[in-house]
Amino acid sequence: MARRIEDYALIGDMQTAALVCRDGTVDWLCLPRFDSHAIFAGLLGTEEHGFWRLGPAHAADAKPPTAARRSYRGDSLILESEWDTPRGTVRVTDFMPPRDGAPQLIRIVEGVTGRVPMRSALRMRFSYGRVVPWVHRHEGRTVAVAGPDSVWFDTEAETYGKSLTTYADFTVAPGDRIAFTISWEPSHKQPPALPEPEQSLEATETFWREWVEHCTYHGPYREAVIRSLITLKALTYAPTGGIVAAPTTSLPEDIGGVRNWDYRYTWLRDAAITLSSLLRTGYREEARAWREWLLRAVAGDPENLQIMYGIAGERELGEAELDWLPGYEQSAPVRVGNGAAHQLQLDVYGEVTEALHLGHMTGLARNDYASLLQLKLIRYLEDHWQEPDEGIWEVRGPRRHFVHSKVMAWVAVDRTIKLIESGDADGPLERWKELRDDIHRDVCEKGYDKERNTFTQSYGSQELDASLLLIPQMGFLPPDDKRVIGTIEAIQRELSTSDGFILRYPTEGAHTGVDGLPGDEGAFLACSFWMADDLAMIGRVDEARKLFEKLLALRNDLGLLAEEWDPRLQRQVGNFPQAFSHVPLIDTALRLTASGAYGG
Repeated sequence: MARRIEDYALIGDMQTAALVCRDGTVDWLCLPRFDSHAIFAGLLGTEEHGFWRLGPAHAADAKPPTAARRSYRGDSLILESEWDTPRGTVRVTDFMPPRDGAPQLIRIVEGVTGRVPMRSALRMRFSYGRVVPWVHRHEGRTVAVAGPDSVWFDTEAETYGKSLTTYADFTVAPGDRIAFTISWEPSHKQPPALPEPEQSLEATETFWREWVEHCTYHGPYREAVIRSLITLKALTYAPTGGIVAAPTTSLPEDIGGVRNWDYRYTWLRDAAITLSSLLRTGYREEARAWREWLLRAVAGDPENLQIMYGIAGERELGEAELDWLPGYEQSAPVRVGNGAAHQLQLDVYGEVTEALHLGHMTGLARNDYASLLQLKLIRYLEDHWQEPDEGIWEVRGPRRHFVHSKVMAWVAVDRTIKLIESGDADGPLERWKELRDDIHRDVCEKGYDKERNTFTQSYGSQELDASLLLIPQMGFLPPDDKRVIGTIEAIQRELSTSDGFILRYPTEGAHTGVDGLPGDEGAFLACSFWMADDLAMIGRVDEARKLFEKLLALRNDLGLLAEEWDPRLQRQVGNFPQAFSHVPLIDTALRLTASGAYGG
């Protein structure tokens, strides 16, 4: 059986990230950026597609032993894994130092008790496992080269090659520390500097400790909030401020199915809500950097606003299938790029405007172009809000008049009116107040089912949609409105799994559903957090707390969440870790803490 998604840990340097399994195997790493080709793609295939295992030696026909314990070192992204073996105990520390130069993955083996035989097995395969690099020695260092890429492998341990794999066999005793490092550099450049593992470890720990000190949340859920914030920081591409939705591609929403997408890009929606959580917990610098990224990406062209961009603002994210990779647990196809980039999703205008509004309200330094962009977005919506779109969930079926999209168009207009009323922008105030009223009236007349007392997924439909839970959170209607309460209760009845988590919308199994795809999916974790928020808002605080704590229990042992939870298989599914799961975790913790019911 393949390793479960929750068996992985995240390490990263805010430019790329690696996934490390409980048995000490790195099965996923793209270099030098999140969206670069993977040099370890075993996660989506087999060991033939690249991996790096470091742990106690084992028989060739036996499974690698899993660590008895693992944790992050304090509030950091430094992973420590310990194995108890018949011959003693050993610890491996994995991390990626925040960088100015070459990206590095550093692994330090430390003897704790006894004398433990160890093995490092490094199999680099470039271009998502398709290309075997030329591996050779250069001035005492091992280097793998293929096309534009070179990866340098440094260690004091003696190494040897066998079966297109680089091995090191060694033994550690108490106090021994042996470091292994891989560093990436363009193949036409000079070799990267020799690594300094111990100094890098100290600097990495200092970086994370100082960053966490800026957090302003000190409530009862601080541990979960801090881990989520660290994860969101790790998903930020430091050179530009862009925030990826996840560091992986094609981890399936439906094991064995086709719902496999590349999330290594910056969705305006995901990044905007991430920005909101960072602002609410004291992280203005990240918010400022994201706003600058947004202004560069949009580049004065809101009429052609994309729902997502590359991490440096790239617009072309053409989707392709990697047919040589069988996929995670045979979930094919494996996709890179994302064809949804050019969809029309009107809700994005609302999320971006809400993020800019929150930055303004929390004292983020004024940026005149940001205000100008906001006005341009509304002028575009004036002419297009009545059009059907693909909606928040990026359906691959026909466009519809999605209720959530209309609600978020209302949010965009409402927040811009507030900007004008504050005196920080000029615009046709009365005209846009009429526009706001028109959108509100349209939604309440066409998106509301009076007989069932619930809003629906789209105009004239019978289906429900968990995105409707955002109606009270966005201020479209007050929480005590009977239509809001009816919608919450309808979603609980019709979109709740047996264990109380929330589906995004109905799916149709083997048949093509509303999203244009066959197959089912798990409970969408963000939607389940939204339900907890709504329950708290309508006074059902104890129920909200219980749901929130059930959601916290779904995190893996390191506090990480994928996109969804499969109630049938009782496991995490979807790309991992997922910003769109960790952001609402933070927001719900803040809301429950503010309720005063739990102290903090």
